[in-house]
Amino acid sequence: MREQIEKGIPYLRSRYGAQKFIVYFQPYTNTYASVDVLERLYREALDSSGVVGLAIGTRPDCVDEEKIALLESLAENHFILVEYGLQSIHDRTLEFINRGHDFACFENAVALTTGRGIRVGAHIILGFPTETRDDMLATAEELSRLPIEFLKIHQLQVVKKTALADLYAEKPFETFGYHAYLDMLADFLERLSPKIVLQRLFAAAPEDILVAPVWNKTRSEFLLDLDVRLEQRGSFQGKEIIAK
Repeated sequence: MREQIEKGIPYLRSRYGAQKFIVYFQPYTNTYASVDVLERLYREALDSSGVVGLAIGTRPDCVDEEKIALLESLAENHFILVEYGLQSIHDRTLEFINRGHDFACFENAVALTTGRGIRVGAHIILGFPTETRDDMLATAEELSRLPIEFLKIHQLQVVKKTALADLYAEKPFETFGYHAYLDMLADFLERLSPKIVLQRLFAAAPEDILVAPVWNKTRSEFLLDLDVRLEQRGSFQGKEIIAK
């Protein structure tokens, strides 16, 4: 890991002029180890020159008091963000995707983490075939009542060699068209607390594994189109909340 960091930092300094860095433990479940192992890895990352914090992606069913206590101690002197993969607030959807935990588990993990100097983030997906438009919008309202500080959103994508791809091949279900997703996202953002920082709004699986939906849009194109759509509608994050 140290080798990755030492290679990455000079590149980022050269390209972006950055001086301070957050090490992102992204793939898989980054609290799925003993506390001793986690502490060694986290401290190794934080000891690297220029690193001021960690962003740790994990599952709500893979934290406990001992692990959160470790992160709390690190947060005394560093930026520590825990990103919980939620995907949906609806238990029927979590069961459909074999997530292995329910929404209550997520709520418990957030409660365990909050108020300890640790920043809390979540990941969700919009467009599950188990959910209606109202179900998706309810997710924005539910997250807004929780102490979530950061949120990553992306559209459901069907990728090859997955159970979802097998289901889609057997009985195709509707996925978001590009413009339909822009409208859904605008509706969603209107109902989302303006206090929540958005870190992702769109995902793009590699073309060689993507089955649906195929949009052929870059991230920059998407963000520009979303800006236009929001301006056309007079939409902004938290609009519905402020209006109440």
